[in-house]
Amino acid sequence: MNRIDNPHRIANPHYAARNARWRRRPVYVKLPRAPLNTSPVPRLTSLYHHDEAGPYGDRRYPGNCSGELIKDLLTFFAPATVFDPMTGSGTCYDVCRELDIPCRSLDLREGFDACDPETVPDDDTQDFCWAHPPYWRMKRYSDDPRDLSAAPTLGDFLDRYAAFIANCHRALRPGGKLAILMGDYSDREAGFVPLVHHTKRLAFAQGFRQACTDIIRFSHGASSGTRVYRSAFIPGLHDVCTIFEKPR
Repeated sequence: MNRIDNPHRIANPHYAARNARWRRRPVYVKLPRAPLNTSPVPRLTSLYHHDEAGPYGDRRYPGNCSGELIKDLLTFFAPATVFDPMTGSGTCYDVCRELDIPCRSLDLREGFDACDPETVPDDDTQDFCWAHPPYWRMKRYSDDPRDLSAAPTLGDFLDRYAAFIANCHRALRPGGKLAILMGDYSDREAGFVPLVHHTKRLAFAQGFRQACTDIIRFSHGASSGTRVYRSAFIPGLHDVCTIFEKPR
């Protein structure tokens, strides 16, 4: 009697969830119409839904994000220089190369510690900083104690995260922008971890102000979207890009 293609009338929901007839069916949402303005990137709104990653970075790298958002931000703000202190797969560097913007791209794998004030660029020299930091122990990238993802506690993570944001503030010129892509998630032991809230709290404490609306980026291609879980929860399908400005 139960039909496997009806998720509300099934005997085994875990088996039915694997049924491609309804699990992979696309769902279309009508987005609000954006007001017309003189933005050089009309598609860049508070709801960012570009589902193509573009030819940027190494898609095999865990946590790699689309270069299209970076490209749109750089086109909108038109910086003369970019600082990429956590280069990861090199996505931001590839975008800057395409746009012909000088980019200082560094990473812990090369010995650069973005949380160490002795290693950041000279004060007041950068126009724009892009950061997609690792989350606390969601995905451990290395056993290096300087690695944010390897911090033993959330408090340790936030201490080093605060130092990183302070370094970005130092490196930026007055009026420079810091864009941080961050998301919230649930940890098995710590519970819900509101890293977007902590990002803003730490940035404001450092003297940044928010430059524009939050950009809610839909998480197209996330590996969690292909998994089946045996618990009930409200899935998070986005992360948040917040753009901060160093006051003039």
